[in-house]
Amino acid sequence: MATDDLQLRDASAVLDKAADENFPVAPFFLPRSWRDDLMAVYGVVRLIDDIGDGDLAPGSAHARHLGLPDAATDDPMPLLDAVEADLGALFSGAEPGHPLVRALRPAADRGPLTIDPFLALIEANRQDQLVTRYETYDDLVAYCALSANPIGRLVLAITGTETPERIRRSDAVCTGLQIVEHLQDVAEDLRRGRIYLPVEDMKRFHVSESDLSLPTAGASVRALVAFEAERTRGLLNEGTPLVGSVHGRLKLLLAGFVAGGRAAVRAIVDAGYDVLPGPPRPTKPRLLRETGAVLRGEG
Repeated sequence: MATDDLQLRDASAVLDKAADENFPVAPFFLPRSWRDDLMAVYGVVRLIDDIGDGDLAPGSAHARHLGLPDAATDDPMPLLDAVEADLGALFSGAEPGHPLVRALRPAADRGPLTIDPFLALIEANRQDQLVTRYETYDDLVAYCALSANPIGRLVLAITGTETPERIRRSDAVCTGLQIVEHLQDVAEDLRRGRIYLPVEDMKRFHVSESDLSLPTAGASVRALVAFEAERTRGLLNEGTPLVGSVHGRLKLLLAGFVAGGRAAVRAIVDAGYDVLPGPPRPTKPRLLRETGAVLRGEG
């Protein structure tokens, strides 16, 4: 297969995952330039996360695109270092090697994007290789500041709407989205050797790690998930005024982010807080209802 075909295949495999996110990545109603920039950002963000999670497609040439031997896909750390170097090349005006990083060039040239949010995401994925448990809720929130909050900041940068207050609200929404995703994926994360439920909370609700490996959740696990879901709802509510601070199509996009989180929480509630059989996912009608509620300013 030709090199160009390999690059297109590898990039498409990463970008196709946008459809599975809890929030709209680049919906049709946005201006074309915003959609292009958001998809370019998503491609790099998804690449970083796929490296950290060991989810690169078998037989892909991502390592080769980054100047590493194919065998390097077995170790996330060199790949993360290589993506960081590739982004450094992009933001210094040089030509990066990976097609997804190269696709970020128009966004980097057009708007006030900086490398900093991407470096935070890389650091979060390095942390995932070393830290598999979080002792306190504050520790988890600090991890989300690296793994999730940069996404909202990138959206605000692309749309030229950054202010300190909007960044604060955006951080709350993004942390909420990250935590609800962890709640949905308790079983999957455990299979990867990771637990994102704070250890102090597990002790409080008398939940052991073996309880999380069962096919279905017992009463103590459900109580713990309910507690964390309510915390997540509070974060989303804290961030919701961000939607009312902007106008037009951006307002609809941000409403979709908040609604995605709310709908995911609702799906967990509807599952009786039993997240162990598989991730509870919101339905499209629920997403639409939640989006309407956010736009109307309803709690």
